[in-house]
Amino acid sequence: MSINNSKEFIKQLKAHPENFYIIHYSCQNLNDDNEALSPRITSIAITHYSTEQTLSFSTHSIAAELHISREDVRDRFDDVERELLRGFYSFVRDRRDKYWVHWNMRNLTYGFEHLEHRYRALGGQDATIIPVERRLNLNELIADRFGNGYANHPKMPSLMNMNGGIHRHVLTGNEEVQAFQNNEFIRMHSSTLSKVGFFHSVMRKMVSGKLRTASKGYGIALDRIFESRSAKTIGLFGTMIGVGTGGWQTYLWLFGAP
Repeated sequence: MSINNSKEFIKQLKAHPENFYIIHYSCQNLNDDNEALSPRITSIAITHYSTEQTLSFSTHSIAAELHISREDVRDRFDDVERELLRGFYSFVRDRRDKYWVHWNMRNLTYGFEHLEHRYRALGGQDATIIPVERRLNLNELIADRFGNGYANHPKMPSLMNMNGGIHRHVLTGNEEVQAFQNNEFIRMHSSTLSKVGFFHSVMRKMVSGKLRTASKGYGIALDRIFESRSAKTIGLFGTMIGVGTGGWQTYLWLFGAP
């Protein structure tokens, strides 16, 4: 089933939470300042929405498994990155029919196509392609729900600040570039994990109607009211009264007024 809007997204999250995975990754540099022709992948984090279990593929863990020292990682990055992506695609292979929630992973510069390209560039031939219709951009879904002005630019840190603050491990783009240059791969990976955790929280709050945004408007306010727990309680109470009233009227119709 294809999800085309935020209403259907929330509906499916409630009905089938086990079908959703959240993905984010870090890379070398989105500009031209790379020794390769495209930015190297340094870490990928995936969280299963319903269980909150997180699986990650990271430079430092792969290097350790390949017995590569920190000083030699740069010289053997092809081996590390290839194994990182091989593990990622092995995991995706049996889950390509699930929904993959991401943040602006839309093209060859930064996105699923970038991951596929890096794997092929390193000799990988068995990349598992996640169908486009199974890729859900959380940024666009939030905008569909609350309007394009739901947060100031840059939207991710602005949304974080409105919903509990920015986690201490989150790095900006420039900080990630500097971390790569300093061989601080654990630091880059911690940032990726923090962002995936934040996306999970955003999805939970969208379902419960508790996500804080900068959006204003009568329609948005009504959406939040009618999705709240109190509104559901009031609705249930109203239904019970309606059933009781209907039953009483049926009694009067059948047996007459007492």
